[in-house]
Amino acid sequence: METEFKDKVVIITGASFGIGKATALAFAKEGAKLLIADVQDKEGEHLAEQIRKQGNECIYVHCDISKPAEVQKMVSETVNRFGRLDIAYNNAGIEGEMGFTADGSEENFDRVIGINLKGVWACMKHEIPEMLKNNKGVIVNCSSIAGVIGSQGLPIYVASKHGVNGLTKNAALEYAGQGIRVNSVCPAGVQTSMLDRIVQTNPSLKDQMSAMHPIGRVAQPEEIADAVLYLCSDRASFITGHELLVDGGFTIQ
Repeated sequence: METEFKDKVVIITGASFGIGKATALAFAKEGAKLLIADVQDKEGEHLAEQIRKQGNECIYVHCDISKPAEVQKMVSETVNRFGRLDIAYNNAGIEGEMGFTADGSEENFDRVIGINLKGVWACMKHEIPEMLKNNKGVIVNCSSIAGVIGSQGLPIYVASKHGVNGLTKNAALEYAGQGIRVNSVCPAGVQTSMLDRIVQTNPSLKDQMSAMHPIGRVAQPEEIADAVLYLCSDRASFITGHELLVDGGFTIQ
């Protein structure tokens, strides 16, 4: 059965685990051609091989998105292999160290901002020109509910995700008339390795996290992937510059 993503060329960063992996598998199921990127090479190569065994085209590249030269190489490799770029899901990100604002380190600030914010900017900087060549394209940036509200103990993460939403809105405004839509997806708690790291020192936090969502649980990565595919689809053709909250009601309390 033909799908609207059949043979679409898609970049996904942070694809080795969690939401990125689930999104790569979802696009592959729809027949997309994929370039997946991460710094976790063993897991990324394994995922690419898994997707190829399912009959889909997929290549993996190592890319630290905080280094614009590596991002440029990633985008160039996509175009060299597949001839164009249709869709980009800029998913890679880290939570950084926990601690209140006055207790944080400059090293943590630079690392979190470098990956979460500078990295998303670098991705769009190199993705957009390729999309402009065809006068169309879709970008989804992975933000967070921390991009619209605060979160005690993660001040730099919050700042970085607010920045992602700002970049998203500005890029959407700049390129709306040239056929490029840019949106962000803002998950609450998701069952990923990031959540595991946050709760590992206090297992009871996992139950507390679930209780903080009115829906009564955290999300599965596949639920965020579904939201990403929706934003990339023709069903969302009149949506740009939007922060899509996929949060189980977290922010309406």
